[in-house]
Amino acid sequence: MPPNNVDEQAAAVEKDEAQPELPPKDSNDNGEPAPPPAITIDAAPLSAEDAPPEPEPEAPLPPPPSTPSPRRSASLKGSSVFILAALEQLLSSKDAKGSKSAAKELREAAEGARDLVKTVSNDASTNYDPRAVFEPFRLACDGSKSISTQTTALDCIGKMVSYGFFSASADQVTAGGQSLPDVVIGTICSLQPTAPSSIVLQQLKALLALVLAGLARQSFLLQAVKTAYDAFLYQKDAQTQAVAQGVLTQMCSATFGRIKTNQRSRKASQEADESASEHPNGNDEQSGEERVTLKEMESRASFDQAAPAIDGTKIAPTAYELSEEESLVKDAFLVLRALCKLSMKQTGAESERDLRSQAMRSKLLVLHLILGMLRSHIDVFNDTDLSLSSSTTGERTPLVQAVKQYLCLSLSRNAVSPVNQVFEVACEIFWVVLSGLRTKLKKEIEVLLNEIFLPILEMKSSTTAQKTILLGIFMRVCRDPQALVEIYLNYDCDRTALDNVYERLINVVSRISQTQLSQEAKDKAKEAALNVDAEPSRSQRMSVSSSASGAVSLPPALSTAALNDPSSLDISSPAGDHASSGSASEPMEVRLKRQSLECLCAVLRSLVVWSQRAVASSSEGSLPQSNSNGALSVEANAQPISPRLSEDGRAEEAAVAYDGTGEASRVATPDSSRPRGGEDDPTRFHESKQRKTTLLEGIRKFNQKPKRGIEFLLEHGFIRSKQPSDVARFLLYADGLNKAQIGEYLGEGEPENIAIMHAFVDLINFDNTAFTTALRRFLQAFRLPGESQKIDRYMLKFAERYVAGNPTAFANADTAYVFAYSVIMLNTDAHNPQVKHRMTLKDFIRNNEGIDDGKSLSEEYVKAVYDEIQTNEIKMKDEQMQAATTAPAPTGGLAGAIATVGRDLQREAYVLQSEGMANKTEALFRTMVRAQRRVRPDQRAAAEQFFSASHFEHVRPMFEVAWMAFLAGISGPMQESDDADTIARCLAAFRDAIHIVCLFGMELERNAFVTTLAKFTFLNNLGEMKSKNVEAIKTLLGIAQTEGNYLKGSWREVLACVSQLERFQLISGGVDERQLPDGRKAPNAALPDQQVVEAGVSTEVTIAADMVFSSSARLSGEAIVDFVQCLAENSTEEIVSSGMTDHPRLFSLQKLVEISYYNMNRIRLEWSSIWAVLGQHFNQVCTHTNPRVSAFALDSLRQLSNRFLELEELPLFKFQKDFLKPFECTMRNTKSAENKEMVLSCLQQMIQSRIQNMKSGWRTLFGTLGAAAKSNERVATHAFELVRGLYGEHFDRIIIAGAFADLTVCLTDFAKATQAQKIALRSVEVLTSLVPAMLGSPVCPLDAEADPGPPAAQPPTDDPMIRFWFPSLFAFYDIVMNGDDLEVRRVALDALFDILKRHGSTFRQDFWATVCQEVVFPIFAVLRSRSDISRFSTQEDMSVWLSTTMIQALRNLIALWTYYFETLEELLPKLLSLLCACICQENDTLARIGTSCLQQLLENNVQKLSPAQWTEVVDTFLDLFNTTTAHQLFDPALRADATTSSSNVSSPSAGPMSPTGGSNGEMSGTERRRAFKQIIVKCVLQLLLIETTHELLQRPAVYELIPPSELLRLTSVLESSYRFSKRFNADKDLRMALWKVGFMKQLPNLLKQESSSAATLISVLVRLHGDQRPSHRSMRAEVRKTLVPLGEEVINSFLPLDAETQARNVAAWSPVVADVFRGICTFHNMGDDEVVGDDEGQDVFAFHSRRYYSYAVDLLSKEPLAAPIGEALRRFFFIVGVNNGLIDEQVDRDRRQRAEDARDQERRLKGTSMENLAASPVLLSNSGGTGAAAQRTSSSSSSNMASADLRRTSAQQQQPSHLDLPESTVDTVGTTSTEGATFAPTPPGEAEAR
Repeated sequence: MPPNNVDEQAAAVEKDEAQPELPPKDSNDNGEPAPPPAITIDAAPLSAEDAPPEPEPEAPLPPPPSTPSPRRSASLKGSSVFILAALEQLLSSKDAKGSKSAAKELREAAEGARDLVKTVSNDASTNYDPRAVFEPFRLACDGSKSISTQTTALDCIGKMVSYGFFSASADQVTAGGQSLPDVVIGTICSLQPTAPSSIVLQQLKALLALVLAGLARQSFLLQAVKTAYDAFLYQKDAQTQAVAQGVLTQMCSATFGRIKTNQRSRKASQEADESASEHPNGNDEQSGEERVTLKEMESRASFDQAAPAIDGTKIAPTAYELSEEESLVKDAFLVLRALCKLSMKQTGAESERDLRSQAMRSKLLVLHLILGMLRSHIDVFNDTDLSLSSSTTGERTPLVQAVKQYLCLSLSRNAVSPVNQVFEVACEIFWVVLSGLRTKLKKEIEVLLNEIFLPILEMKSSTTAQKTILLGIFMRVCRDPQALVEIYLNYDCDRTALDNVYERLINVVSRISQTQLSQEAKDKAKEAALNVDAEPSRSQRMSVSSSASGAVSLPPALSTAALNDPSSLDISSPAGDHASSGSASEPMEVRLKRQSLECLCAVLRSLVVWSQRAVASSSEGSLPQSNSNGALSVEANAQPISPRLSEDGRAEEAAVAYDGTGEASRVATPDSSRPRGGEDDPTRFHESKQRKTTLLEGIRKFNQKPKRGIEFLLEHGFIRSKQPSDVARFLLYADGLNKAQIGEYLGEGEPENIAIMHAFVDLINFDNTAFTTALRRFLQAFRLPGESQKIDRYMLKFAERYVAGNPTAFANADTAYVFAYSVIMLNTDAHNPQVKHRMTLKDFIRNNEGIDDGKSLSEEYVKAVYDEIQTNEIKMKDEQMQAATTAPAPTGGLAGAIATVGRDLQREAYVLQSEGMANKTEALFRTMVRAQRRVRPDQRAAAEQFFSASHFEHVRPMFEVAWMAFLAGISGPMQESDDADTIARCLAAFRDAIHIVCLFGMELERNAFVTTLAKFTFLNNLGEMKSKNVEAIKTLLGIAQTEGNYLKGSWREVLACVSQLERFQLISGGVDERQLPDGRKAPNAALPDQQVVEAGVSTEVTIAADMVFSSSARLSGEAIVDFVQCLAENSTEEIVSSGMTDHPRLFSLQKLVEISYYNMNRIRLEWSSIWAVLGQHFNQVCTHTNPRVSAFALDSLRQLSNRFLELEELPLFKFQKDFLKPFECTMRNTKSAENKEMVLSCLQQMIQSRIQNMKSGWRTLFGTLGAAAKSNERVATHAFELVRGLYGEHFDRIIIAGAFADLTVCLTDFAKATQAQKIALRSVEVLTSLVPAMLGSPVCPLDAEADPGPPAAQPPTDDPMIRFWFPSLFAFYDIVMNGDDLEVRRVALDALFDILKRHGSTFRQDFWATVCQEVVFPIFAVLRSRSDISRFSTQEDMSVWLSTTMIQALRNLIALWTYYFETLEELLPKLLSLLCACICQENDTLARIGTSCLQQLLENNVQKLSPAQWTEVVDTFLDLFNTTTAHQLFDPALRADATTSSSNVSSPSAGPMSPTGGSNGEMSGTERRRAFKQIIVKCVLQLLLIETTHELLQRPAVYELIPPSELLRLTSVLESSYRFSKRFNADKDLRMALWKVGFMKQLPNLLKQESSSAATLISVLVRLHGDQRPSHRSMRAEVRKTLVPLGEEVINSFLPLDAETQARNVAAWSPVVADVFRGICTFHNMGDDEVVGDDEGQDVFAFHSRRYYSYAVDLLSKEPLAAPIGEALRRFFFIVGVNNGLIDEQVDRDRRQRAEDARDQERRLKGTSMENLAASPVLLSNSGGTGAAAQRTSSSSSSNMASADLRRTSAQQQQPSHLDLPESTVDTVGTTSTEGATFAPTPPGEAEAR
């Protein structure tokens, strides 16, 4: 790599320096670690406005000639006088006399010079050689000459320099290669520093003149500085020491001062060059790239080498000619570097105890010089244009980057010094660096803070004086808002900085502030306080303030005499950073505690000052959001360079730097989203801070539970993926991870952990590395676990990895594996104190014999390893540093006490810890340099970019991370101290903190600070109050005035204190404490001192407390709501604490009323929010059980209401409704009749006085009166009279205000009153009268006579019908549904339908839909919704309502529908759906009511039904039949416990009434019982539907008007019912299984359903077949296809029945069989067109009679034969006979007539009934008409018989359903009288017969 220019020059200087070093007496030549190379960072130079004017630089000199040439000098003539005088003195001296060669040489030189001077003085044009003039003076400066001679020569040389004698000769080089000024400097510096003081003073004078004249450059400048430095050390005279110190100070200042002067001229020339140049020089890419210098500084300029220049070595000239600017910069660099190296020389313990020792004086002098240069010329370091250039590569390095390594290492050594004076100067230097160079030394400052300065504050071993000094420095930081915010942004929000500097600093200072003082310290503090006036403050003593840029900073005197008084070394600023306002005699502990408090206060004040930017931004139109919850921060995505990346050398093998996010920092273009150029983006800083916090949380989790931590880090993206390589990379390079936890995690035996461990070891580079070095590096990455299996896995992988990188080291990996184990055992054996018998070299060699593939390792190699382990333990560096920074524990016992006698244990512990801290810091600096060198310059610059703060939003996150430390730090002193100044600081801190939290809307923090301050008032403990508590009260009241708009919920604490203050003042005034209850304190508490009482009741406090309420009108709209809310909460607390006392605490309630008057002028929008709180509070207090509280509240509410009613309310506003709401709430919730009467009185008063202003309040007014309806009769009567009065007197006003609906609701409430039927009936009467009153009102838009017209186009809320008709109708609906009295419900129901009938003609069609949907149909919602059923309190109530109101409503509904059928026909589907729901109820009564109403609806409106409506009707019947079909009977789950049925037919899906559970699983007992009950109900409903269908079709009008297609659909569902029941009856196994599981006590069957459905179906089919209408005749063939097979099926089922054992079945089927034959008879005489079969040509009857003739013959054998069957068979045989010519119809008719006459005669004779005659068959005539008539007669007779059977069955089904009936209840037709039922239990004999 190319050499660095500065290093080359330094090496040359060190090489050629000839003057030997005069080491100090106490010097220590121990080697120092190598400094890291510097890295440049772009930054704008600081201004130098305060710099003093400097002389203009001279023009550059031409190159010097190779040989000297005489030149003229005008200065010689001016200086000839004192030169001649000096020469004369030399000639007259003893040293110029004599014959010795030295004297002769001096004399000749002096005479020649004298003659030359005289000649030139006479003739100015004479050329002369200035060296000839200087020669005698050079000879006179020989140390062998007398003092006077040397003094004369030095004095003349100094004057010659001042007169510019040597300036013209600066470019002339002598034969030795030196210019004349260089010779002069060498001559002067050749004098010994131990020379007499007179000589040294002249020497210093001459050197100063040379330096100030600019003649001393580079090595000669360092030589001059070294000479002055040696004079300061070795001269014993205090005056000479002081002069030497002053000369050194001026030299250093002049060295840097010249740079500033030259800088201005250089800038001017650069501007001129830029204006004249058209094209830039050089490559654009190279010019834009940041250049890095000093790359090889670490390897060549190590601290092990001798210090250059000042330490005695010589600096050689550079290899090329430097420009004037570069020469000046190099001079400054060399001087500062030399001083820094001198400052790092170690001092012995003895020297540290004596400030007058050479070592201490040297260190103090050098540090003060460094401090002075930094203070006075900080702008030089900030100027990035001032740089050093490499002689080979031409790369340039800014000055600050070149010196920062030396400066920081000097700080790292001196900042841990136990000498307070050294420590103080180091702290001052650090402050200058922090305040002036923080933008350039970002990473270095971070290391110094985290590793030195903050740990010193935390260490117990550091002295109080050190902490005081350091706190003084941090005080300056805290007082600088810009610096404070920038520290937070650049360190706490930087993810590459693991520590949070700002947060840590605040926490440390807070802990110091909370330190408990000893009693001795407290006593000393009191004494100091008494003597504070007699002692001057520290700030008045000698000090040097931090000067402005360019001003000379004078250090204190460091002479031996001055050091007798160490206090003279105070360098603190006049601001009193160290001592502040304390006394010099104040104890250090007290001072430290006070300083920490001041520091916290300064931070808070700085945050407040910085937050004032919000005010400035708000004035520009960007007002900050106080409730913003977004912390403001930036995440820098640049490549990080963490100083802790690898302290053990792992950074050397890391090819990439780790960024802490699980990804390698690859060489790539920085993220464009990253803020550039120090841009302050609060959002990104916030994101970066959150990201860092999350990372720290993940590290914490890993250190506790590694597996959980890895999951957390993966989840949040810090580890890129679950790949072993990614996890291993994070574990290897991330900071903060516990090495022991890493070892445990990687050592686990899971495959995943093993893979990660292998990847982890693969990342460590062992190539070409010694075995022990590799093992050490390996064991630095983690702590080796103790389990042998885990160690084995580690060693196996290590051996494999090592051999792969070093293939020639061992024969195989087994050797490395065994040898690694052996070395670890040796390390444990050699360094474990518990091991008594150590392993020897022979043992170690023996243990490793034959391990290298059967061979042994060389004995020399094994011995070298053994010796290394013995002398250098393998130990983790983290443990070494921790041990070095941990103070040793004192030895206990007597021996320990004796051993510590005379020892300063604290100092020893500090020295031990500080040495470790310094070493660690230096290691971090070296690691930082190595990490920086591995990234590109642009990435490095981005990583070290310093962000300048500009946004006020940073205050929020800064406060959030430290608010608990602030609170604890200021609360402790507030609690402990009674000092007025301390209390004032604490209270000021509270004010600042609360201002911040209020400004940024930080709720938690605000509550914490306000609550704590409120507790310090001690108002809840009056006996303990002190003056500081009164001050706290004043502060709290002041905060209420200044921060009122932002206190939000914290108002509660403020207002509670005001309440307690008022109580305190009343008690102080003599009021009995028992009359002032307070739930926060115990009664009978003593009062404080009289002085405190006077302060608490002072006018100032009282006015401030009153201002809290009177100034509430100035609060913002949001703040007043918070204020009222908190005041209401306090009022509630006061009232609760008062209980039922006679004197309740009502202070806050009174204040609520007061602030209501104060804020009466607020806008309505704000008042609505205020009243939302006030109204809720009045709702509570008005209903309080204490009558005094409720009375006061109601009276206050009345006054406020009257006041509000005075204000005019605009339309559409509702404020009146809101503020009257508490009256309604009180009426509804209070249990006190007196309170209710008081409410009514208040309302009556308002009605009488303010009713004309009532607008939106009508609703609340009627709501309150309506609520009174539920009170006792007296209150209800009073309220009802008020309602009647309003109705009678202000009805039009009510309508105008839009309160008509509220009036109806109010009257409805009275109608539903249970305690007064009379009032309820009167209310219904008033409601009824509302309709005519409404229609007759001139302000009502309704017209009773107008045409309803089309649907309304306006919104429903504006529709007059909705506004007036609907509330009226809905009121009656509400009474019907919710009224308790039966008579009231009846009257209301009649009134409702009467109004609908009377005025329905005026309703629009859409309004009718609304009425039906919202009023009429909901009456029957109980049929659909279980929730409506649940509103009945008992089953009896529901039964009564259903049996009375529901039945009446259904009848009225059907009547209404019949009345307005044409209008309501569109709603027919909904009506049918309603009736369907009614029929499908499990309640038998409801089902029968539903079928009755459905039948009535169809019969009454049969003439009005259209075909489409008939379809809807039939669809309803189909749905009903399908719903009531008990498909669940075939569900296998019902009979799961019984034998599986043999039937393989699958069960159809269950209908809507199906029970839960299916065939997929077993049913529980409860589910099965519910299913059984539902099945029975369905079967009952099925029978009921069959009966209804039969009766409907028997009505001629219904039958005549129903379309035949719909009639056929009905027959299909009847057939389905028949088929279903027949299928069930035929499945004996199924019935037996149901019987066994307890479905019924007897074998179940569906005989009644089967017979009834068959009878009805056959009846309809027969009638349909016989219908002569053309539409019906066309369907005869289709009818016969159903009727004929069905008849055969019925007869075939009937024939096997046994009359004895199956009498019930015979009786059920006999009418059906008779109907079948009657239907066959109707086939006779149907016309010629009715034939069956084209081939046969036979008529219908003839064809089908053959099929039925055999059935008829078989039926004749039935004994006994049922009369209906006999009559049907007789008719069948008669027609067969007639059809076949066997019977003459006329003869048969005559015979029948004669028989009929005979029977009539007999009947008359016997008085018997003639009704049986009607059942006789009608004789058929030959004509078609006679046949049709006979057919209709027969069909009618059959239908009548079936109807009679159905009615008879229905009569038996009127009882409610029940299961498990006794056999005695079974009737003759197979139904149970309690179930209604269809399931007929079959006797065992009959079952067997079947």
